[in-house]
Amino acid sequence: PARGAEDIQARWKEFLADGADVTLDPAPLSTPHEAWRRQLPADSYAVLFEEDTEIQFSSPLNLEKRAGLYVCRACRLPLFTSEMKFDSGTGWPSFFTCIPGHLDTKRDFRIFVPRTEYHCVRCGGHQGHVFDDGPPPTRERWCNNGAALAFVPSR
Repeated sequence: PARGAEDIQARWKEFLADGADVTLDPAPLSTPHEAWRRQLPADSYAVLFEEDTEIQFSSPLNLEKRAGLYVCRACRLPLFTSEMKFDSGTGWPSFFTCIPGHLDTKRDFRIFVPRTEYHCVRCGGHQGHVFDDGPPPTRERWCNNGAALAFVPSR
């Protein structure tokens, strides 16, 4: 049977492998951007802390099919599970819902058309934008930059 979004969200820890390199604490960090710049690849830093966008179809995460968690590339907070992912055909990893309490949103007017931008609640890193053209059960498309994520397999 089809699962509702709330059920999928509630079961996210089932995708957490023993000893996985993630953090479960969503408390905000006060890490200076210069520290992130030193520890992240340049493309990840540009997306996360300068709100850049990666080139479509450039992320290997588009093709990732294993069970696991998609975590913030900077602070390792889980943001999505593989069960939340779908192929949107847009060229960016896309999800129809997220792990509750791990992302925050704001209005973005960078291209003059209002959009809903979302970022990691722990480090503040920009992840992508959420749109209303996704699949059931939410009809949402959380369109994420692959450079802002790391994948942690379930096993």
